Amino acid sequence: MLQIIIFSILLVGGFGFFFYNVLKVRRNILLGKDFTPEGPLGPRVVTVLKVAFGQSKMVTRPLSAIMHIFVYVGFILINIEVLEMFADGITGRHRTFSSLSFYNFLIAFFEILALLVFIGVVVFWLRRNVAKVKRFMNKELDGFPRLDANAILIAEVLMMTALMLMNASDQVLQSRGLYKVAGSFPLSQFIAPLFNGLSNESLHIIEKSSWWFHIVGIFAFMNYLPYSKHFHILLAFPATFYSNFNAKGKFTNLDTVTDVVKPNFDSTYIPKEIDPNAPPIPFGVKDVFDLNWKQLLEAYTCTECGRCTSSCPQNMTGKLLSPRKIMMDTRDRLVEVGKNIDKNGGKFVDDGKTLLGTYITPEELWACNTCNACVQECPINLDPLAIIVDLRRFLVMEKSEAPPELNNMFSNIENNGAPWQFSPADRANWINE
Repeated sequence: MLQIIIFSILLVGGFGFFFYNVLKVRRNILLGKDFTPEGPLGPRVVTVLKVAFGQSKMVTRPLSAIMHIFVYVGFILINIEVLEMFADGITGRHRTFSSLSFYNFLIAFFEILALLVFIGVVVFWLRRNVAKVKRFMNKELDGFPRLDANAILIAEVLMMTALMLMNASDQVLQSRGLYKVAGSFPLSQFIAPLFNGLSNESLHIIEKSSWWFHIVGIFAFMNYLPYSKHFHILLAFPATFYSNFNAKGKFTNLDTVTDVVKPNFDSTYIPKEIDPNAPPIPFGVKDVFDLNWKQLLEAYTCTECGRCTSSCPQNMTGKLLSPRKIMMDTRDRLVEVGKNIDKNGGKFVDDGKTLLGTYITPEELWACNTCNACVQECPINLDPLAIIVDLRRFLVMEKSEAPPELNNMFSNIENNGAPWQFSPADRANWINE
């Protein structure tokens, strides 16, 4: 009865706190401007199945892909066994699903998956901390991001270990007739002999302690997700659903600019009506409020894997730009804004900070050559370039703070109709040569 009471409190409290935090994240994301996806539903569903479920973009780096599949598949399927643990916690029974005809196969399968998860997590830890893969050494990962990644890896190792210890002690108790014989244990059977000399009371302590450790670990991990890069476990699915299907390199136009320019070339174009009492619409992005909600969703979804930065030619040549940092800075600023709103009774109070300037510098933005390598490499179809371009628009169109080279080009286009400094009348002179 005590187990049922404690478990029920954990269940209600754990899910309650999780949804409380999820609603806060949702509120933060919806601080962004409206966004309407383009294109039919079918290709979006296919993209979710291929990219989010199928991990199709992971295979460009085979070792990471194989290990990630181990962890990803194991994480999903082992949670089926967690369902049994939940059932045991609610009912106070032991191995509630043991009457299933394929129960032995399930338990054996889960143990093999647990081993694969263990191997995958250890490989990931070694790559980060021993091999020190370059993309995991960038300075934007200093502090909490690096601690976050390692904490989750260590937690997964401990949880898989607890699962094996629970099964091993369970086997010994079954062999002594204290539990119903149920389950096939291809891996933990090699651990079980270590427990043969222990008393029944000690075995019960090990079995129950491991069970509780795994249950509490599940609830702790679930409630840690909204604060961690591992939130991509859930957000990767909506993020890939809203993938940008336009051709790489196609830029969006601002409606406010189109409405002014297009009537000069198309007499049939009707500009949108503007409310004269509405505040002026800014050009580009200065703070997270100016981004659309899809871009804010992507900021929360970033896995911090660094594939975007490691493929960025500007970063390779020592420029300050890191597409991963752009996404992380956007998320950090959005989290800061959310805390500001919580602190001030649901309203944002100007804190003197902005995404552009406080978090991201013009030097980073102008280093980008808009090659789309970061967009191509992202394993979940995020688009850091869209944020970069919108921030640069603000610098150019609101602040008139473009580099001298661009200002010269703008002047040439305005005066000569081309980026080069010669008269339009001389444009075809090259054919005389």
